This record gives sequence, C-alpha cells and structure tokens, in this order.
Amino acid sequence: MTKKMSKDEKATWYRLDLSAIVYPTLQRRNFSSVYRLSVVLKEKIEPDLLQKAVDQTLPRFPTFQVSMRKGVFWRYLEPNRRPGPFVEPDIVNPCMPMSFHDSGQYLIRIYYYENRISLEVFHSLSDGGGAMYLLRTMTAVYLRLKGHPVPVGQGVLDLYEEPDPEELEDAYIRYASSKVRPPRSREKTYRIRGTKEPFYTLNIITGILPVKEVCSVAKQYRVSVTEYLNAVLLGALLQKQKEDRVFRELPVSIAMPVNLRRFFPSKTLRNFITMVYPSVDPRMGDYTFEEILLQVHHYMRYYINNKFLNADITTNAVVTKNPLIRIVPLFMKDFVVRQFYKRVQDKQSSAGLTNLGIVETPKEMEEQIERFDVLMGQPFSARTNCAVVSYKENLSISFASSIVEADVERLFFRKLVQDGIHVKIESNRKAR
Repeated sequence: MTKKMSKDEKATWYRLDLSAIVYPTLQRRNFSSVYRLSVVLKEKIEPDLLQKAVDQTLPRFPTFQVSMRKGVFWRYLEPNRRPGPFVEPDIVNPCMPMSFHDSGQYLIRIYYYENRISLEVFHSLSDGGGAMYLLRTMTAVYLRLKGHPVPVGQGVLDLYEEPDPEELEDAYIRYASSKVRPPRSREKTYRIRGTKEPFYTLNIITGILPVKEVCSVAKQYRVSVTEYLNAVLLGALLQKQKEDRVFRELPVSIAMPVNLRRFFPSKTLRNFITMVYPSVDPRMGDYTFEEILLQVHHYMRYYINNKFLNADITTNAVVTKNPLIRIVPLFMKDFVVRQFYKRVQDKQSSAGLTNLGIVETPKEMEEQIERFDVLMGQPFSARTNCAVVSYKENLSISFASSIVEADVERLFFRKLVQDGIHVKIESNRKAR
C-alpha cells in the first residue's frame, strides 16, 4: 500500500543543482545520463538481506529517495515514498536509460550478481563522490545484517542521525563568486570512428591493476596517477587518429570531472563537479609520451585550483540566475541546451576520464570487500568513457563504449603493460 506524504514532506522539494539541470535535457530513447558504482564482496550476495539494507538506508539519503517532476520553467525533485527501489539480478548491459517522465519513478537502481552489489544513479541526483556515500552506507548496513559489526565513519553515515543541511545543498550556488566568467566554447576535437552497436549495447572492459605498481610508475615519471592515466589515454587517442588515416588531424582532448569538494569545503551529496580538458594538438608535431605527460602535468597544475574552478562554476551560476532566462518556458530551455551540447559541448572532447580516487571504509569492512568499480555509462556520441577508482591494493579502470572496435582500450592497456604494470582484464564483450 502506498504511504501518503505528510504536509512537511510535500513542502520539501529540491531544485536541480547547476550540473543536474542539463542531464534530463539530453535524455533520448537510446541515451540516459546513468552511471554505476559497484562493490565486490568476498561472499555471495543474499538478495533478501540486501533489500532490507536498501529499505533501512535510503531514508537517511533524502536527495536520493526522490522522483523528478516537471514545472513550467524548471524541473525539480520531490520526496518519493512509494515502495522501492527493489533489488534485481544484474543485467548484461548496465546503465540502461532511466525514465523520469512518470511520477513516482525512482532515479536509482540496485543490482546484485554473485558477490557484487551495483548502484546505478541518474546523474541529476548526484556525482560519483556523493553516490559513493550511499553505496558504502548501504553495504555497511548489509554487512551488519549478516552479523559483521561495522561502525559509522569513513564514508559510512549514521542512519539515526538527521542529514546535515550541507548534504542537501546546491554547493555551486554557495561558492560561485568569481568576477570572471571564462568562455565555454573550445576547438573541435578528434572523434573516434567505429561501428555502432545495436540498440543500447554497452561494451565494458575493466582492468584490475596493483595500486603499488601504478603509483611506482607514476612516481618514476614524476607525475600523479591521474596525470599519468590521462597521458596514457591521450597517447592512445593520438595513435588511434593516426591509424584512422584522417584527412586532417585534430586535437585530442579528454573531458575530466574535478571533485570540487577538494577545493571548496562542502558535505553535499549532490553534484559538485566541473570539467577540465587536458589536450594535445598533433598539428604542432609528433609527441613523445614524455612530452604528453609534461603537457598534462602543467595543464593540471595551472587550471585545477580554487580560483580557476570558481570562475568556471560562476559562468553557469550567472546564467541560471538571469531574470530573463528564469521566465523562459522549460521546453525552450531544453531545446537551446540540447542544441548547444550537440553542436558545441559534445564535440570538445575525444573521450572522458573520471578518477574517483581512493575509496575509504571502516577497517571492519575491509576484510569483507575485494574492490570497488565505477562505470561512466554510455557516451552521448561515438567515443569511449574511462572511469578509475582504487581500494586498498586494487586499482580498477573501466571503459564503456557503444562501438564494436576497442582499439583505444587496447592501446591504453598495452602502454600500461609496457610500463611494467600487471593488468587483469574482465569484459562483457563477446568473442568476435
């Protein structure tokens, strides 16, 4: 039986944050901005206990226990007290399009397979950093139900504690204060050519690497792990472009989300990221790997700081606060944003790479967990998306694409092996 909402619950609704606004606009029949976080345990999952864990955990995360509604001028999130979401056996092609047009639809999914728990999230709710709190807390509750004592802390929230107001805030609005607004337009970049897969076939290749080996190689190059992996991917894209024998070479660029919580103190569990675009232009000449590394290293050091990032998020904030834009009907906003993204924004990167960094959990959970994985989901256009996360001794790198060819992924992992890193490959791809 559906529980009726109280007056307080009806009054509680959330504006979409500055990042969240764009994702519903880009929705189409074969694309949805859905990503996946997974935890691989050392014991087989018990679905009934997992469902109990979901039911107990979700009320602590009010910005995830919502459905999306459509107003005249803006979309918004409202509390959802309908039964669900219900845990399901995993599927072959994850991150399927997620409907939000019908009232009452949850914007998260929970799957299980063998010893894996997977959480899928529509990006309007949260970024990976925020959703990881939900996955860790849900996993901790599940382990408690199995008899393992897991304390609160290190990414596990207290179910009996009221949410901190900062967890629910649109942190962009609080920190967007720069007097400078950098332009959004950048040069068109190289796009991967490939054979498109049938309707919503998502090809996944995951590499499992020893953290110590990756850190050791990055240290030898005198760069961070993120800079090293960006350089490897840029090198693979440059090589792929040459193999394509294109008529005119274009710059290769990576769209990389930056977790703004590192620079602006906030406990928000909603979106709080912005994009940077490390790139290399082959029209200037051939690049050695060391030259690519040097360019990425200095780009990161120059752009990833609180002043540049503040200016970047202020650009979006100013647009949404404009009185004229506020009164434009939603269907017109959708049309303009969609056209801008298709014709400008999507063409400014050759691939995507996100690094969630090191996942921490209470020590009591460590003996029960093998690793975490993250999957960015289907790219908007023909390209590949790369997602990285590390836990204890394992670093997981997952590629997701909707084209048959896996040339970029092959070149990427080949370079890691050449640098002396051991790579174990897992994939849902069928042998061809």
